Amino acid sequence: MTSDESSWKPGIAPVAVVMISLNEAHNMEAVLENLQGWAQEVFLVDSCSADATVDIALKYGVHVVQRPFRGFGDQWNFALEQLPINAPWTMKLDPDERLSDSLKQEIIDKVDSGSEESFTVPIRLYFMDKRLPSVLRLVRLWKTGVVRFSDVQANEHALSESTPATLEGEIKHMDSPSLDHWVVKQNRYTTAEAISQFENKPLAVSPMLFGNALQRRMWLKRNFWKVPGRYVILFCYHFFVLGAWRAGKVGWIWSHLRTEVYRQWEYKRFEIELTGRLPAKIPAHPGAPDNRVPFYD
Repeated sequence: MTSDESSWKPGIAPVAVVMISLNEAHNMEAVLENLQGWAQEVFLVDSCSADATVDIALKYGVHVVQRPFRGFGDQWNFALEQLPINAPWTMKLDPDERLSDSLKQEIIDKVDSGSEESFTVPIRLYFMDKRLPSVLRLVRLWKTGVVRFSDVQANEHALSESTPATLEGEIKHMDSPSLDHWVVKQNRYTTAEAISQFENKPLAVSPMLFGNALQRRMWLKRNFWKVPGRYVILFCYHFFVLGAWRAGKVGWIWSHLRTEVYRQWEYKRFEIELTGRLPAKIPAHPGAPDNRVPFYD
């Protein structure tokens, strides 16, 4: 361990990396090692983790605050509005993600030389430790202060007034350390999505079939449930169109499980409509506030 246990040592990139967490101890050391020597600042908004998440973050000198979780969009907007970010650029990162070396250098080159206000980044999925062909491009880097998040329960998106430029270096998404962990995480996400859909909450952006990529995804999200044979189509999309077949059995398992996530979402929404009961929105089993860090209610 080479980190200073009292404060984060500023790295060579003029970027503040912001993360949110709940029980991410299994990822925290690896993601912070990935950021050491590169990020100018690192912030963590923790939802009262019951594991060693906060211990590890403080050991590396991360600026940590805690706040009860009410939804992903809400938590991210709190982070951007309340954290004392000084770096000229801000980056959203999840604890299970790692910046590739090529992306680190590309960011330094682009933010020093261009006039862009925000960037999309390709996010490459790793599942069961195997690299999959699935890549999702999202806004992850922006000039501090120019972005807000869609106020949604899950699958939040960074929104900017300007058209984002593109970066080509990858973020590696190391999806869950085990299938047990993956299933528990998807259970939380599908519950949040079912509640949001039942309450007719607005989507991240207005759905448009012939709009931009995000608007098309929202259109599919709104209309997927009306499509006959939708789960066969969805499996074929993941396995054949996205190319998960290239990953062999792991790709087949991933395609199947991704399809079942949508089925679980639909069944949960049906249960809510049938019974009139809403499941709890807050993630299960948060710990007590940690008196070493500021707490916001």
